[in-house]
Amino acid sequence: MAVPIGNLTSPNLWPSMVQKNEFPGFIPNLPEQDELVWQILDPSHDDSLKTQLDALLEQYGHVVPTLPDSVSTDDSKGPICIDDRAIIGECVRIEGPCYIGPNAEVRHAAYIRPYTWLCSESVVGHASEVKHSLLLPGAKAPHFNYVGDSILGQGVNLGAGCKLSNLRNDERSVIVRGLSGGDVDSKLRKFGAILGDGVAIGCNVVTNPGVIIGEGSNVWPNLNISGVFDAKSSIRK
Repeated sequence: MAVPIGNLTSPNLWPSMVQKNEFPGFIPNLPEQDELVWQILDPSHDDSLKTQLDALLEQYGHVVPTLPDSVSTDDSKGPICIDDRAIIGECVRIEGPCYIGPNAEVRHAAYIRPYTWLCSESVVGHASEVKHSLLLPGAKAPHFNYVGDSILGQGVNLGAGCKLSNLRNDERSVIVRGLSGGDVDSKLRKFGAILGDGVAIGCNVVTNPGVIIGEGSNVWPNLNISGVFDAKSSIRK
């Protein structure tokens, strides 16, 4: 069923962020009510994830607590800011610019790439890779996941082996499909998935570029999905 674009606003996708000041650490500004939610993934936008992270790091700079000897860091492209309450496991790779918030956990052999913003209590687990993405408080990519150019809402959980694909094979801009007003060109070459609060995705799911899933939805395992889904959806095929 086609979804009205008006349903895809920040308050609808991430209602928990209406009172984001209740969460510890830093959370970026999300798109305004009248803005397209994927604009936060456009590096050229005035209030993009990239712009906001650069501003945060300009203020707080390079802050890295004591890490396990097996952790490697690279700040050649920008600072790394890690809250001293974050938990960083063995054999992790962290590349700046990035921010890792209080009580966020980066587990064994995870790969944190530039322009990653991990809010409080979020998890990047074993052999998972995150790049130019935002994990809101409590969002989890815990096992063998790829998260590229994506936004994960509060309490999202990705099943083992779930991949959020962010680039078309022909490298053309990503089309947002399944809107009631017709398809929309995002004008973004890289755009993974935007997941509302509480979305649960089963094991080995692959989302094609430009997927948007409303809050409280459930995706069954072993699916390849495209398009836009409203809140409380149960996606089985």
